Amino acid sequence: MRTQGVAVLFVLIGIGMIVTGCSAMSVEPTAVSTPLRSATPTPQPTRTPKPSSTPAPTRAAPERPLLMAHYMPWYQAPSVSGFWGWHWTMEHFDPAKTDGDGRREIASHTMPLTGPYDSADPHLLEYQVLLMKLSGIDGVIVDWYGIEDFWDYGTINEATHALFEVVKRAGLRFAICYEDQTLRFLTEYDRVATDDVLAHGQEVMRYLDETWFQDDAYLNYGGRPVLLTFGPQYFEAASDWEALTVGLSTDPALIFLDKHTESAALATYPWPPMWASTGGTLTPERLESYLAGFYTKAKDYPYLVASAFPGFHDIYEEAEVGSSYGYLDALDGEIFQMTLDFALAQNPDVIQLITWNDYGEGTVIEPTEEFGYRYLEMVQDVRRETDSEGFPFGAADLALPLQLWEARVGNRYNREVNAALDGVFEAVVVGDLQAASEILMEHAGVP
Repeated sequence: MRTQGVAVLFVLIGIGMIVTGCSAMSVEPTAVSTPLRSATPTPQPTRTPKPSSTPAPTRAAPERPLLMAHYMPWYQAPSVSGFWGWHWTMEHFDPAKTDGDGRREIASHTMPLTGPYDSADPHLLEYQVLLMKLSGIDGVIVDWYGIEDFWDYGTINEATHALFEVVKRAGLRFAICYEDQTLRFLTEYDRVATDDVLAHGQEVMRYLDETWFQDDAYLNYGGRPVLLTFGPQYFEAASDWEALTVGLSTDPALIFLDKHTESAALATYPWPPMWASTGGTLTPERLESYLAGFYTKAKDYPYLVASAFPGFHDIYEEAEVGSSYGYLDALDGEIFQMTLDFALAQNPDVIQLITWNDYGEGTVIEPTEEFGYRYLEMVQDVRRETDSEGFPFGAADLALPLQLWEARVGNRYNREVNAALDGVFEAVVVGDLQAASEILMEHAGVP
C-alpha cells in the first residue's frame, strides 16, 4: 500500500522560485578521497531556446516515466579493495569497530542490510541490480568523476564499468552524471595545467562517447545520449560546452543541475534544496515551494527530468569535515511519497531517484536496517500504477536478492555452489522467481 503523506499543494505552482543551491558541502578533500560535492549556484539567465522559423513543439508526455536511481560507486571495503574507503570513514569513523549489537561504525546514520560494502564487489552489484529489477527501477544514473588516476577517480571509473556490465545483463539502462568540479582539483593539484583544461575536458567527452554513449543500454533522447552534470561547476559558459562536445559522434543531450548554465543545456533537474533550511531544518512547506517553482519553469523543457528523494540527514558535522547542510525529516516515507507525487504530476520523461546510496548525506533508498524495503516498495507502487503492460513483482519478492547475497557470502570459496547460484540472477531477470527460489533452496538451503 502506498503511504499517505504530506498533501502536495498544487496551488503552490504559482509561487516564484527562490534561487537554488544543492546539498553537498565544500571541504578540502584528503589526498585519497572524492571531494564532497559542492555546487552552490550563481544566478543564471533564464534558459532561452534557440531561434527557429517554426514554433517549438509541445513536449509529448511519455507512456510512463523512466525510474532512474542516482548511484554512488565510491565505496571500498577490505573484502575487495583491502581497506575501508573514505566514504565509509571520512577519516573519523572506523568500520572495523562494532558496538554491542555488532553494528559497524560508519559515516552514516543508516546501515545497509549487507553492511558497509565495496562498490566493485560483483556479488554486491548483483544484489543491488536485482533489487532494482524487482522494484521496477529502469536503470542507474552514476555519479562519475572522470578518467584521471587521481585520488579515487580511477577507482570510481572502474567500479562504474563493473556496475554497467551487471546493469546490462539485467536488461536495465544507464547514464552518466559528470562531476566537472574534478577539473578544479586537477588544476589546483597540478595534475592538469590550466591551459590544458579544455583539452582534458574534450578527452573526457571522447571517452564517454567511445565507451558508453553508443551503447544500446545508454539513456537517450531522440537518439542523443543523455549526459547529466552535477553543476556545471568548472565549465560555466555555454561556449565551453560547445567546445567540449565538438567532434563527438553524437551531440549529447545536456541536463544540468537546476540554476547552472541553463543556456547551454537542454534542461535542468531538481535536487534537495537544503539551502532553504531555516534553523537547521528544511520544512515540507519550503520543499513544496521549491518544487512548485522548478516545475513551473520546467514545463517548457523538451525533455523533463523530475526528482524524488526520501529526506536528508548528512553526517558531515559528526564526521568533523564541515557543517551540516541541514535536515529534512523523512517523516516515515511521507517526503518520498510527496516528491514522487509531485514528479508524477508533471508527466516527466525520467524520475531521478535521489539517491540509491549516498550514505553520507542520508538520501538513501537502498534497503537499510533502519527502514527496510520501505522506499523500494513505494517505487513498486509507482511502477505498478504507471506501467500499462503490468508489473508482476510485489513487496515479498524484494527479499530474494538478500538471500542470494547471503548465500554467496556463506559459500564464498565453494565454486560449485556459486556456479549454481549464477542461475538465480538469470532466473530473476526473466521473471521466473520460482526457479530462482528453487536454486537457492537446493544449493544454499534457503527456505
